[in-house]
Amino acid sequence: MRKALVAGNWKMYMTRIQAIELLKGLRQELGGKTYQTQVVLAPPFTALETVAREIQGSGWGLAAQNGFWEKEGAFTGEISFPMLAELGCSMVILGHSERRHFFGEKDEWVRRKLEAALASGLTPILCVGETLEQRDQAQTLEVVRRQLQEALGGLQEEEAKEFVVAYEPVWAIGTGRTATPSQAQEVHAMIRQWLGERFSLARADATRILYGGSVKPENIADLMACPDIDGALVGGASLKADSFAAIVRLGKD
Repeated sequence: MRKALVAGNWKMYMTRIQAIELLKGLRQELGGKTYQTQVVLAPPFTALETVAREIQGSGWGLAAQNGFWEKEGAFTGEISFPMLAELGCSMVILGHSERRHFFGEKDEWVRRKLEAALASGLTPILCVGETLEQRDQAQTLEVVRRQLQEALGGLQEEEAKEFVVAYEPVWAIGTGRTATPSQAQEVHAMIRQWLGERFSLARADATRILYGGSVKPENIADLMACPDIDGALVGGASLKADSFAAIVRLGKD
């Protein structure tokens, strides 16, 4: 049985002081209770060490929002995956549409990052998704298959170890628009089928596939009722303790 995962992507928000306040609110909201949903937080780089310290003993995980494929070198402004692991990260978000579209990240770069993250013992959260134009042209499944193939197609199953896939339609990120449960389930089911064909049915069944794109307490239950949706990659709603806690509480057991 796949354990639900809710990851909060804080993007370029939260100073260290603000992060401490948010975590204080989350602890109050969740009240120290044990939920079946795995909680992972992805703060900006400057708050990683602070958040790592604050969540010790909580059972919550720490993720980075990006990383670079080289272990070290003259790469001004970049951070390597071994550095992230040293800070306490267990996961890293890769291929997010904001990285692809604002910063020109290519599929090949996502692949190199994913392979380097796995080699450093981090679990990648691989983001895939189509633009509104691509959806309107009925290219959604084709685009997502291509992104999966480019990132994962060169790996052997024993190399891949554990990874998470997050389907994030670009047109739903930060817009208030959300894919309907049926739209999301169609893509998630295709992703699981692709994983089964590329690796094995066991790997496909074990891999968690998250939905991301204007996730909030009002729509999480309907999304999580879908058989192939195993959690959420949450953006704006993860910046408010009450809304993020509500999403965690509504996660699948």
